[in-house]
Amino acid sequence: MIVRITASKPHEAVRVGSLRLQIPTRPLRILDFDIENRPLSYLGSDFTTAEVTAIAWAWTDKPDDVKVYLLGETSLPVILRKFLKAYEQADMVTGHFIRGHDLPMLNGALVELGMPVLSNKRVMDTKVDFVKTKGISLSQESIGAMFRLDKTKVQMNQVKWRSANRLTKDGLALVRERVVGDVQQHMEMVKELNAKGYLSPTMYCIASDDVRCDL
Repeated sequence: MIVRITASKPHEAVRVGSLRLQIPTRPLRILDFDIENRPLSYLGSDFTTAEVTAIAWAWTDKPDDVKVYLLGETSLPVILRKFLKAYEQADMVTGHFIRGHDLPMLNGALVELGMPVLSNKRVMDTKVDFVKTKGISLSQESIGAMFRLDKTKVQMNQVKWRSANRLTKDGLALVRERVVGDVQQHMEMVKELNAKGYLSPTMYCIASDDVRCDL
């Protein structure tokens, strides 16, 4: 007999037939992450492809411990392996528009390098899983301003982006500040949205938006 258990308590009593078992459980390990990327090549007309230039992540129970790796300081294969190690340890990942952008971008980078793609994972996307709304912006910057979050999104203009995308010393410092700031703001944002009941309870696996994870 297989017993599937999901709980946040240290132990939970489960009855199997006439037996009452104490099953050790633990809270879900949730990884909050964000990437940055730069234009790389023209695909057709003015449409450009891109490559990953930075990844930052933190465990939600350790919000002050943000890991960050930057292209220009570390090679992309090493950056991806570092992230994959954390990703595989997570029960769930979260970020803003990660199902639409970050996760597919990472898979594209992994495929290009001939590396294994991301494994199936529970995903909470604070843009895609936001309650249905109309008339307001659901960008992370707008949501942060709307709810007056303490953490603010680091602003980047064209001059800063050009420096960042050229992997200059000053540009890398800007990218580090931005990608780390996005993760820090997002963790605060998740708490606010959860408290207000603005996030859908449905979470999907990375494999397909049509595949619901068994929670």
